[in-house]
Amino acid sequence: MTASSAPVASVRDISKTFGQRKALNGVSVEVGPREMVALIGPSGSGKSTLLRSITGLQTIDPGPGVIEVFGKTVQKNGRIAGDVRKTRAKLGMIFQQFNLVGRLSLFSNVMLGALGRVPFLTGLLGSWSRDDKERAMAALHRVGVSDYAGQRANTLSGGQQQRGAIARALVQGAQAILADEPVASLDPVSARKVMEQLVELNQRDGLGVIVTLHQVDYAIRYCQRVVALKAGKIAYDGPSSGLDKATLIEIYGPEIEDAFWEGDPT
Repeated sequence: MTASSAPVASVRDISKTFGQRKALNGVSVEVGPREMVALIGPSGSGKSTLLRSITGLQTIDPGPGVIEVFGKTVQKNGRIAGDVRKTRAKLGMIFQQFNLVGRLSLFSNVMLGALGRVPFLTGLLGSWSRDDKERAMAALHRVGVSDYAGQRANTLSGGQQQRGAIARALVQGAQAILADEPVASLDPVSARKVMEQLVELNQRDGLGVIVTLHQVDYAIRYCQRVVALKAGKIAYDGPSSGLDKATLIEIYGPEIEDAFWEGDPT
């Protein structure tokens, strides 16, 4: 798996309005290759909307805004590009609720990552090649859940399912990982394992990682760069080491007490 030399995401002057509320208001940010970036901010700050806009799952407002992924346009002027699926195939997307098919085995869920590069009928019938099967088992082994390959996904713990979702991204051949609150539904032990896996993909495989987090302590611990949003605008963009308590209080206000999972590191 090799990462592109182009920026994982280039976001320029985008806005998104829901009714009377500006979820994003003139946001510009670029995430370079091999970066691991946390998006943080209080509830309703726009971090998940920004991530979904990067993937093209959420359209932006008409206007000057442009979003590119690996140099390819995902959307501009409020319109999704016609070839967005081809671009999106380079992104491994991980969600808070795992997005696994509960009645299928973990192995079958991971194999779904190959759908973008095999003939439609092959995927429909589950006629996977030996190489694809070996790749899936190797991915499951790498994330530590190969022993559960034959087990139905809905019988697994949240942490096991989330690591299965990461294995699916590996089988997909993703060049970057975009994760939306991937540890919000997990206990702290499982959450640490998932974050450590994302760090390994970033450092060992050179994949760019963009992850939205409610837990500021996890953002500081696991990500070199933090982008904080407040009321749809960027309130901080810099090294995680530069986030002092005064800045965090300004960003979170009364929510600051809920923004740390395992204790305030400052």
